[in-house]
Amino acid sequence: MNKIFSKLKQINKKWYIPIGILLVIGIYFLPPVHDRLSTRVDLLRARIVYFFNPPSEAVFQPSEQNPLTVETAVGTARAEMMLTLTPASTSTPQAVSTLQPTITPEPLPASVVLDGVIYVDQHNRWNYCGPANLTMALNFWGWGGNRDDVAKVVKPGSPDTKKDFIQRGLPDKNVMPYELVNFVNQETTEFRALSRLGGDINLIKKLIAAGFPVVVEKGYYERDYSGKIDWLGHYLFTTGYDDEKGGFIVQDAYLKPGKDLLSTYEEYIDGWRSFNYLFMVVYPAGRESEVLSLLGPWADETWAAGHALQIAEKEIEEIEGNNSFFAWFNKGTSHVALNQYVDAAFAYDQAFRLYAAWDTKAGNRPFRMMWYQTGPYYAYYYSARYQDVINLANTTLNDTISEPTLEESLIWRGRAYYMIGNTNAAIADYRAALQVHANWFPAVQALQELGVQP
Repeated sequence: MNKIFSKLKQINKKWYIPIGILLVIGIYFLPPVHDRLSTRVDLLRARIVYFFNPPSEAVFQPSEQNPLTVETAVGTARAEMMLTLTPASTSTPQAVSTLQPTITPEPLPASVVLDGVIYVDQHNRWNYCGPANLTMALNFWGWGGNRDDVAKVVKPGSPDTKKDFIQRGLPDKNVMPYELVNFVNQETTEFRALSRLGGDINLIKKLIAAGFPVVVEKGYYERDYSGKIDWLGHYLFTTGYDDEKGGFIVQDAYLKPGKDLLSTYEEYIDGWRSFNYLFMVVYPAGRESEVLSLLGPWADETWAAGHALQIAEKEIEEIEGNNSFFAWFNKGTSHVALNQYVDAAFAYDQAFRLYAAWDTKAGNRPFRMMWYQTGPYYAYYYSARYQDVINLANTTLNDTISEPTLEESLIWRGRAYYMIGNTNAAIADYRAALQVHANWFPAVQALQELGVQP
């Protein structure tokens, strides 16, 4: 009898491990547990993927092409006739300027710190920098919403109704500036917003001195889990300045603590350069004429893009080292804003060559660049360089991110696939984009133009 009980115990022990595994899996998928742990599991998964396939080592190599060919011109014209590629956007006010005015700095107070700032962080959320900063900008003027109200619109995520919108929107890595501007202009009636390229320190100070805080998009440096310097994009709400201390007063939604921090002018410019000195202003609708007057020549979006181009060209001559990549990239972005796509493609080609030659001893390559900025897709697509669009999207989706969840890269690859005759691949990419961003207008429109249901 004792031998029988002993064998039964041995048999039962064999089932301990598989039963335990099943219990752990079952507990993990209980909604309260899954909601709390899924983000950590996704982060762990990403680290494992990055360990075996370091994203900083992924390099896109543009094709060697002569951009000034008949084929390029014909392909560009065909692309422009086939698709309207600018995302749906509410037009932003701008003055018409035909001259290149000389910018003369106006006398300003040595220090201004705006009252009424309500700090909003992005903690306990994923990829919430955009919603948090826009909420601060709107709350400053009395808007009663919160960061989740913004996120429901700008990052709705997958149409999977079994999850709440926070979980659905988790894969959406970035909210573009135009999406934030559109939220204000389309989802509110009492407020307006605009964005421009080519800003400078004096302009930001001028706006703040007049009572208008500013959101800028900038690069941000921190050490990754392996200890190397890493680059990522970040929005920063700027609410004051102090010349004696030599910097701006900013509200950083990411840092702890992040309220009323000092960002030196040098540090501010160094990060801002990564995004072509882009800035956004949110303001009451009734004060629009005041904002346009304060902006001066920047009220004209075309002038601002041309000014950004001048800055980039100047920095190309003056800057050495890794930052020269950003200067050339900005040159391309400025040309795209001016609809000068062949010139833009040439500038981006040079930027990507510098990217390949990046001094990795100083830090990782900024592999997230294409998560935030899509100018190269415009430039290569409208220069009829469709394979470059596909190759760049493949590098971005397959090598720089743990899962291919960048709707902008997906839709541009789909458009390029369509132009080379691979309609099925195009449809698959359009639908994949909608899994990241439900009801996203560019993807819905692209499918409708093909007679396909989203």
